[in-house]
Amino acid sequence: MSPYALSMLMSSLAVGTVVTLSSHHWFLAWMGLEINTLAIIPLMTKMHHPRATESATKYFLTQATASALILFSTTINAWMTGEWTIMNMTNPTPTVILTLALAIKLGIAPFHLWLPDVLQGLNMLTCLILSTWQKLAPMALMMLTSHQLNTNLLIAMALMSTIIGGWGGLNQTQMRKIMAYSSIAHLGWMILVISFAPSLALLNLLIYLVLTSSMFLMLMTLNSTNTNKLSISWLKTPTLAASMMVTLMALGGLPPTSGFLPKWLILQEMTKQHLGTLSALMAMSALLSLFFYIRLSYTISMTSPPNISNSSLTWRKKKNLTYLIPILIIMSATMMPITPTLLLLN
Repeated sequence: MSPYALSMLMSSLAVGTVVTLSSHHWFLAWMGLEINTLAIIPLMTKMHHPRATESATKYFLTQATASALILFSTTINAWMTGEWTIMNMTNPTPTVILTLALAIKLGIAPFHLWLPDVLQGLNMLTCLILSTWQKLAPMALMMLTSHQLNTNLLIAMALMSTIIGGWGGLNQTQMRKIMAYSSIAHLGWMILVISFAPSLALLNLLIYLVLTSSMFLMLMTLNSTNTNKLSISWLKTPTLAASMMVTLMALGGLPPTSGFLPKWLILQEMTKQHLGTLSALMAMSALLSLFFYIRLSYTISMTSPPNISNSSLTWRKKKNLTYLIPILIIMSATMMPITPTLLLLN
């Protein structure tokens, strides 16, 4: 792809997200979401492969459906209230339609089926953008309207997302599908607490962005797209392979990594809201995700590749490691000490 076309598409992605984040009017927010969708589709199809075309088609159809539902719900709300303001979603019918539309946009269960298939047909960089940057605008709209959304519907979708996200990743060998199910499970934790404490949902989103970005950047550096290639990563870059194990434990939410912080605070908030049974179910569903993260760590550290090399390091093209990876790895592992500060702010 031409550098000029790539820069135009990336700037369009940034503009679309910023327009949605800074708008108070529903039509402007919808327009920002559309710019986002139209800007990422050429990035999806730049590989000129049937799987990439299939992924772009599936993504376009699901996002177009969600955008149509958002426009439909906001039009009904404007017809009933006489306002297009984002913060004024008082009627239950457009609010439920909006919740379902944003769930389709984000890939929250039971509207998650498009996400693993779409990610599987893309390259790692586009998967990174789709799993991180493309979540910002819909999640911002959900946070803005969180005090008016149906709490029972959000809780049901959150529990379903964490269970499906953990269960779906158990039998996968492709890293992109595993990361897709990981994204579904993390989104379930975010929307669980969004009605009770939006600040905790924002914290969870920020830590999710750090962990997912570091994981995809390491997979891109090691050129590992499945578990078989992951098993020879120790021969390529031992330090990066060890760092990937720490990031996987953080994604699973094991203490003392950063991934434990949002889960701990969310379960504490749910207990304060007298939702003990729900907290127990969420904690048990997190064990499903933790199992396949531990399985990946086992694959990296304790399994031999199918073709064992006699040399200590495999032949590889020299790659310049970006300075962003060490920073993200450190953030993935060492954000637990700021917990008292976050508790005081909350």
